[in-house]
Amino acid sequence: QVQLAESGGGLVQAGGSRRLSCAAFGINLDNYNVGWFRQAPGKEREGVSCISSADGSTYYADSVKGRFTISRDNGKNTVYLQMNSLKAEDTADYFCAADIGAYCSEYGWGVVYEYDYWGRGIQVTVSS
Repeated sequence: QVQLAESGGGLVQAGGSRRLSCAAFGINLDNYNVGWFRQAPGKEREGVSCISSADGSTYYADSVKGRFTISRDNGKNTVYLQMNSLKAEDTADYFCAADIGAYCSEYGWGVVYEYDYWGRGIQVTVSS
């Protein structure tokens, strides 16, 4: 059974940092592009970042460029999202998702239905 498990969420002050982890069970993330999404209350789920399986190339939403970094450790079957300089507007539930393939789609990486597997999500609250 495939499972993606997010961890590392919680309460953090504005300007602070947090690292989210996405551990995979039942699939080998070596073969999957992995995306991070977030959903704030009353808003649609939006793509935050994606990392390709083939070469580790990455995409970021404009709102997080320069502050968030996605990375992967295939040996641990885990993908990370390092979040720095956090703002109140980063408050949301964060989800990781896996899409079998070699490269994140340049125009589709932030589209929910592109992904095959999803984690349950984890809350990140940034206090101002």
